[in-house]
Amino acid sequence: MLKRLGYRVVVETDPRRALEIFQAQPDGFDLVITDQVMPHLPGNRLVQELLAIRPDIPIILCTGFSDAVDEENAGTLGTREFIQKPFTMMKSRERSEKCLAPKGVRPFRIKKAAIIWLP
Repeated sequence: MLKRLGYRVVVETDPRRALEIFQAQPDGFDLVITDQVMPHLPGNRLVQELLAIRPDIPIILCTGFSDAVDEENAGTLGTREFIQKPFTMMKSRERSEKCLAPKGVRPFRIKKAAIIWLP
């Protein structure tokens, strides 16, 4: 979805592997979008791990349903945005641009956006 908007995207469906990739090159990413409900490492824990490595990384957390996180408490985790699934490409674009706007990053200048979720 974001690739069609001009973003360079790294997709990983295993949150543990995504964390390894991020740890190896934390400054190589401008944005992370992740799901809440994933095996081995739920989104809220992944958010904590990512922010421990790089506190300024903008993170968008998505979920269809979760007892652990909702729009009201997602911000307390350190995420910049929350998206309830299902969502449109326009919603994804709006939230991504909102996260990146303070840094002055536009799609053609973005390093990489990591998308971490189950297909």
